[in-house]
Amino acid sequence: MNRETIRWATSVAILVASPALATPAVTADMQSAFARLDDRADLAAEERARAEQDRARAEQDRARAERESARAEQAYERGRDSIEREQWARAVEQFANVISDRAPRADAALYWRSYAFDKLNQQADALTSLAELMKSFPMSRWLNDAKALELQIRQRAGQPVSPDQQADEDLKLLAIQGLADSSPDQAVPMLEKLLQGSGSPKLKARALFVLAQSRSPRAQDVISRIARGGANPDLQDKAIQYLGVNGSPANRQLLADIYQSSTDVNVKRRVLRAFMVSGDRARVLAAAQTEKSNDLRGEAVRQLGVMGAREELWQLYQKEQSPDVRIQIIRAMGVSGDAAHLIEITNTETNPELLREAIRQMGVAGAGRTGDALPALYARMKDPAVKTAAIDALFIQNNADALVAMARKETDPTMKRRIVEKLSLMNAPAARNYMLELLEK
Repeated sequence: MNRETIRWATSVAILVASPALATPAVTADMQSAFARLDDRADLAAEERARAEQDRARAEQDRARAERESARAEQAYERGRDSIEREQWARAVEQFANVISDRAPRADAALYWRSYAFDKLNQQADALTSLAELMKSFPMSRWLNDAKALELQIRQRAGQPVSPDQQADEDLKLLAIQGLADSSPDQAVPMLEKLLQGSGSPKLKARALFVLAQSRSPRAQDVISRIARGGANPDLQDKAIQYLGVNGSPANRQLLADIYQSSTDVNVKRRVLRAFMVSGDRARVLAAAQTEKSNDLRGEAVRQLGVMGAREELWQLYQKEQSPDVRIQIIRAMGVSGDAAHLIEITNTETNPELLREAIRQMGVAGAGRTGDALPALYARMKDPAVKTAAIDALFIQNNADALVAMARKETDPTMKRRIVEKLSLMNAPAARNYMLELLEK
């Protein structure tokens, strides 16, 4: 019932109940009251419309910020790759994009741009970039690295700087590594000094690797401090990675302590990957079971898939409530090759998205495990989207024989066209022969 109808009905009810009230003055008062109601209703509608517009703009702003952050992160990673490859000019250009956007890693980009400028013998530009870092990011964890690089540049002021210092660094590190085996008390302070200096990323990474292998208490203290965040984020990532590579009981416990004490999701994600490398399935499973963050539960699930933890993943799937995390579990099942549980999901799952994902992951699990199950699944399913998922899974397997057999039986023109489209992209004898057969008709 609209507003005019309600107002008319109310007026009639009043007048029928009390005809004496139907005076010109009463009628005018009623009309004025109705007008005020109309105005309030119009204002409320306008406020709702404005609130909806504000929500839409906020969602657009959030999506735009996420896209910009992703672009900046990709630019930073490209710059770091250029540093590793000693492509200094390219690195300067790539880091400039991150700096101009003032992305979360803008301080790191300023440091690495300074480093690349120095390698290009452009010391004035390097010092300018370092000054910008110190001014714009006074609390940055890159400040110590920046000060060490500035000192080195100023000490060499007026002298030509060769960008090819890597051989000397390699020799120096090899000597220290040899010393670490015979006299760790002497080697560890040298490695620590290297980490605090302005050496190349490769040099610092190798220094960390040597420390992670050492059983010296001081070496453990140094790498523990860095892994806990006592250096720049790149070194912290490397320290966590090497603790996983050298997965001794002490290093695993240190990783567990870092995971428990950190509030940084990225640090926790890297610790989970280090757990996987070290083979610490119990701690990865514990995170998948107890972590409140869907992102971290999903990361733990992915690592369980790499570790081949099929039964653990199946137990998690049965208890998990988040559809997003359940999708990650299904994908991990595909990585682990758990065809049996994927097939069971296709027989019992009622969520269409989860069902389609399980079918796609049957393709990842391999033709040897699911090559017979997928055509049977295709035959009994009615939903075109589910049938398409089965086609995609067989395409992933490069299972041309099954697709040709399905195409021969299919009477639905749309579904047959989808199968033929996949076959046309496959370099398999069965697919080529079927294409020729269709052309001859």
